[in-house]
Amino acid sequence: MTKTTDAAGYLPDRAAVQVHSLRVLRVSQMFSGAGLAAGVTVGALLAEDVLGTKSLSGLPVALFTFGSAGAAYSVGALSERFGRRWGLVAGYAAGATGGAVVTLAAVLDSAPLLLMAFLVYGSGTATNLQARYAGGDLASPDRRGTAVSTILVATTLGAVAGPNLVAPVGRLSERNGIPALAGPFAVSALAYALAALILFVWLRPDPLLTARAHAKHDVAAARLRDQTEPVRIDVAALRLGGITLIVTQFVMVAVMTMTPVHMRDHGHGLGSTGFVIGLHIAAMFLPSPLTGRLADRFGSKPVAAAGGVALLAAGLTAAASQHAVAPLAVGLVLLGVGWNLGLLAGTTLVVAAVPLHGRARVQGRLDVAVALAGATGGLSSGLVVARTGYATLAVGGGLLALAVLAVALRPARTVRA
Repeated sequence: MTKTTDAAGYLPDRAAVQVHSLRVLRVSQMFSGAGLAAGVTVGALLAEDVLGTKSLSGLPVALFTFGSAGAAYSVGALSERFGRRWGLVAGYAAGATGGAVVTLAAVLDSAPLLLMAFLVYGSGTATNLQARYAGGDLASPDRRGTAVSTILVATTLGAVAGPNLVAPVGRLSERNGIPALAGPFAVSALAYALAALILFVWLRPDPLLTARAHAKHDVAAARLRDQTEPVRIDVAALRLGGITLIVTQFVMVAVMTMTPVHMRDHGHGLGSTGFVIGLHIAAMFLPSPLTGRLADRFGSKPVAAAGGVALLAAGLTAAASQHAVAPLAVGLVLLGVGWNLGLLAGTTLVVAAVPLHGRARVQGRLDVAVALAGATGGLSSGLVVARTGYATLAVGGGLLALAVLAVALRPARTVRA
């Protein structure tokens, strides 16, 4: 690794570490994407079978999203103290453990063990999202959107493969005496474990620690020139980014959670369900390079507003699907695109708003709120569908997404503290 010399010693070359970090993060995200997607596809179906009721079929997503809230805080705290490498490795290791215990609970047909395991399994989801911040630690201000987008798009390969492995893995599991819906969680456990191993071995030097070292050197040099300025947090940008992330996550999780149940109720098999969810997850991550460039060129606020419009269109399209797979697939693709726009816009706003010192802690705490929003969406989705139907859920989610549009279109008013 190329190094530069300063008065205090040696610093890893910033650009070289960024290139290396992005390469390692992209590989790990391919595996973690498979872990994330495989379990999400069948979580509600497995819960309906084990718990014996549709009204609680949104409970697994709620539980592993609640679990991801605690994990987001822990991963953020560990990253703040020890660097991104240790925070991400710990999160993925916990997700792998959760996936293995979900599989065991399904084999034993144990509802209490299943619900407990979903809490731990959520660590993988939180860590998958936290990894995007690592891509922005060393990025220049005019390249943050692009850097974050490379992490998101790397998730696509595993995320698309995961749902489409559901049917063949299910058949293989049944031949070995394991319930078909438990097989994808075994895949998740393996995928998360591989992601943790890759980061543990190769994410060195740590991107966050390297960024801090360079920032400390830059501040020291500035002091020598007597040109220091106080470090500030852009509260307005942080608030807008937080609202965008929270609302986007709530709407996406609520509609996505009940789509497999809605499809099974209308006679569609696991193959069709995996296909639709695969398209949805591809749409969540594939547009990332374009979204990142748009955020870098036009700013994050217009991208956030576009995300609100896409989520509204998704809700209306999914609600009109009835029995047909094609319009439902279009609706879920729009749902993924809206989530991508909102996530990338919100992330770049947060990265720009918070200085390096304390950044990982703030990001972790914000992702707690994002995870709790997703948990609320997942838990409430089953109740809404059981009482009023899938169309009501989809339209309601689309209308709620208008909040993102309203906040993003407010006149800029920068508040610094």
